[in-house]
Amino acid sequence: MEFQDNNKSHEAEKPEEVKIKENDKRKKLGGMKTIPFILVTEVCDRFSTIGFHANMITYLTQQLNLPLVKASNIVSNFDGTASLTPLIGALIADSFAGRFWTIIVGSIIYELGLISITTTALLKLLHPPPCPSLVDCKEASGIQLSTLCLSLLLLAVGLGGTRPCVMTYAADQVDMSRSSVESRSWNFFNWYYFSLGLARLTAVTVVVYVQDNVSWGWGLGIPTITMAAAFMVFLCGSPLHKKVKPGGSPLVRVIQVIVAAIRKRKAVAPEDPSLLYQNQELDSAISVHGRLLHTTQFKWLDKAAVVKNGEAAHPTPTNLWKLATVHRVEELKSFLRLLPVWAAGILFVTANSHSNSFNTQQARTMDRHLSSSFQIPPASMSFFGIVTVIVGLALYERLFVPFARRFTKKSAGITYLQRMGIGLLFNILSSVVAALVEKKRRTVAENHNLVDNPKAIVPISVFWLVPQLSLHGMTEVFMVVGQLEFLYDQSPESMRSIALGLYWFSHSVGNYLGTFMVSLIHEYTGHKNNWLPDRNLNKGKLDDYYWLVTGIQAVNFVYFVICAWYYSYKPLEEVMEEDSEATGADRNGKIELTTAEKVESC
Repeated sequence: MEFQDNNKSHEAEKPEEVKIKENDKRKKLGGMKTIPFILVTEVCDRFSTIGFHANMITYLTQQLNLPLVKASNIVSNFDGTASLTPLIGALIADSFAGRFWTIIVGSIIYELGLISITTTALLKLLHPPPCPSLVDCKEASGIQLSTLCLSLLLLAVGLGGTRPCVMTYAADQVDMSRSSVESRSWNFFNWYYFSLGLARLTAVTVVVYVQDNVSWGWGLGIPTITMAAAFMVFLCGSPLHKKVKPGGSPLVRVIQVIVAAIRKRKAVAPEDPSLLYQNQELDSAISVHGRLLHTTQFKWLDKAAVVKNGEAAHPTPTNLWKLATVHRVEELKSFLRLLPVWAAGILFVTANSHSNSFNTQQARTMDRHLSSSFQIPPASMSFFGIVTVIVGLALYERLFVPFARRFTKKSAGITYLQRMGIGLLFNILSSVVAALVEKKRRTVAENHNLVDNPKAIVPISVFWLVPQLSLHGMTEVFMVVGQLEFLYDQSPESMRSIALGLYWFSHSVGNYLGTFMVSLIHEYTGHKNNWLPDRNLNKGKLDDYYWLVTGIQAVNFVYFVICAWYYSYKPLEEVMEEDSEATGADRNGKIELTTAEKVESC
């Protein structure tokens, strides 16, 4: 009997030893050593995307002979579709596939899209006849446009797998708990976006130059080859990656909470929130880094966690459609709270949806010579905005944050919402400057009698565009990075891919709204004095378009300020794992619960 008892004791301890070994193995995965393998994929992804996207308006107008508005709308619609698919990809990743496999499948489809669009550039039968005069040009046929759209669709579907997952997958490799983030001297999102800026900078200089001066075959082939190489690098580093398992469909959990709340609509929630249903074991897979605490907003949802007689007799409720935990209720609340702030990003994108296309067309009509033998490619003018982003992020991290910290006493210098608000102000200023510069450019064209010549080079330096491009770069430093931080931090940890999918979804809606707005302007501003003419920008009134965009952004800024004023940051009970050797705890370490800061000033 004693021998058998010893055996039973040994068998009981064995799973614990296995658990310890698995825990030690898991700790060896991830970390900064994995970031280069992941980041190179995202950098090359962005390099490839910008490589064909930055100059796409030139490809459509110069190679396929499409009118300006039609070409610009194709670019905007592609942006809209490529920003819609990430929401679907995020749902797939967070529900069952996981981020790793979603990235793998998305990258393969994306590479097929790049191969396809490169093929369209190489085959002459997929192009209409050249039209150097820009008068009475034969547009691309239906078959030629269909082939192009099929390639763009593959690219959009592929981006649906990579865009919402690569950044969150990289963040999975490092400790992103509030205490760890506050203790670091660097900001993950700043340096992540800084790296992407370098990729964009290379694309708008090297790739665009090849497209304009060598051939479109090579100009699109370089991004295709680069993306294929990056995919192989990602696969090579995958054994070192920390792969977080999906916690089940967030959409199902959200619906379960709503259904449970409706079923108990007549129930009375207790005044003491501790009496609401909580089950850490049930929520363990979706609260690895911390448990959401009860909040007083959206009280009607609390009824989903009201415990009736006998409902919580077992550790796990038999029917999650009747009873939800506080954590699951707060997941839904957190998402509902951030939606109004997120919505401000829609009109922000609408205002900028066509700016790159119009800036490129403006640059094409201006003096771009750096010397007698070299002139800047029109699409490469975005170089100045990207340089501003790169320099601005470095200065933000090293100068602005320490300076602001002296006054605000916050580790990040300013809050996410304050950062976003400053970015929106920069964007308004950028539109004002763009309107004034376009008025200046058109006045010079009129003074030199160049209005009726669509191929004329207006004697005004292209560097007049630099201020508006630089201001837009500052917009990205504050608004775009701030929005990414906000959505990542304020969304539930099990929904972070979806939160990033929401970021791209705002781009989708914004781009579609931008297409709708531009189409209306082109349709109803008349034939003779159309704001956005088909071929000759000198006959248009692009400055009036920029003033309209400025007004839209001003209204959007007021809306954002109201949302930010009433926003409450999510409260989190954070799990802190101390080093066992330092504390003298057992090998598994000691777990502490600390309550994160509940509310910050907006």
